[in-house]
Amino acid sequence: MTETGVLLQQVVNGLSLGAMYALLAIGFTLVYGILELINFAHFNVFMVASFIGMWALQLLGISGQSRVLTGLALAGSLGFAFVVTMAAAGVIGVVIERVSLRPLRGVGGTAGMITTIGVSYILFNVILLTVGAGSENYPNPLPVHRWQLGQVVVELKEVLIWAVSLILMAGLHIFVSRTRLGKAMRATAQDAEAARMMGVDVDRVVVTAFFLGSALAGAAALIFGLYYNYTSFIIGYTAGLRALTAAVLGGIGSIPGAMVGGLLIGLIETLGGQLIAVRWTDVIIFSILVLVLVFVPAGLFGRAAPTKS
Repeated sequence: MTETGVLLQQVVNGLSLGAMYALLAIGFTLVYGILELINFAHFNVFMVASFIGMWALQLLGISGQSRVLTGLALAGSLGFAFVVTMAAAGVIGVVIERVSLRPLRGVGGTAGMITTIGVSYILFNVILLTVGAGSENYPNPLPVHRWQLGQVVVELKEVLIWAVSLILMAGLHIFVSRTRLGKAMRATAQDAEAARMMGVDVDRVVVTAFFLGSALAGAAALIFGLYYNYTSFIIGYTAGLRALTAAVLGGIGSIPGAMVGGLLIGLIETLGGQLIAVRWTDVIIFSILVLVLVFVPAGLFGRAAPTKS
């Protein structure tokens, strides 16, 4: 493969990674847009959801690479796994909001953010103590299909990632822009007190944001498992930090910004690893985070605004 072909292949890989980071980044941006809170528990909601997705596939009798499915059997199995994983992750997000964050709603300062760090460690240690520290081989029912497009090879799993990500992002855009609850979310994000005075149920809006953000993290977790064919108790921090960087780069609080930021971070990770060295990718990505926070704190699509607290 020529040097140009290698770079184009890394672009394809970067778009796949970026789609996963974008789904995860949307969870950060939904919650921040409404509560101005960085939900650090989101890291490990993603991690727990990856295990739930694995168990859902195992429940169907799919383990390791032993069962390759096609047609309706493949669509049904993946559909079941996505629904179960997203629903379970959404419920975890709602429980986190109701139990640990709602009692702190009127407390100023960093109490809420520190609480999410504590919840994150609880989730981390629950999986560590119950499942163990080893990596788990992820069930993968996808057949190996490859298409040669010029100098680029596209695999079925990459097409699946792009299709699922586009469907979920388009669905979220329609929900936020067209539905009554979506409009209530936008109103609450602009001014929660004014929205409450206009009859918006702010508590319901907050729960919806946590459910949707966590459900998208669940979809990203299942995509991660199918793409890398493993999961572990430690995956939340690496993917979560990169997704947070994507949200900040795009403009935290902006859903389109989270999408674009996720794709950019995915491309930076793969192209940086190819052009410089894999071991330098974290340095590059988190240097971008620092530079954005210092010089463009509103991000690419965000808007500078006074804090609501």
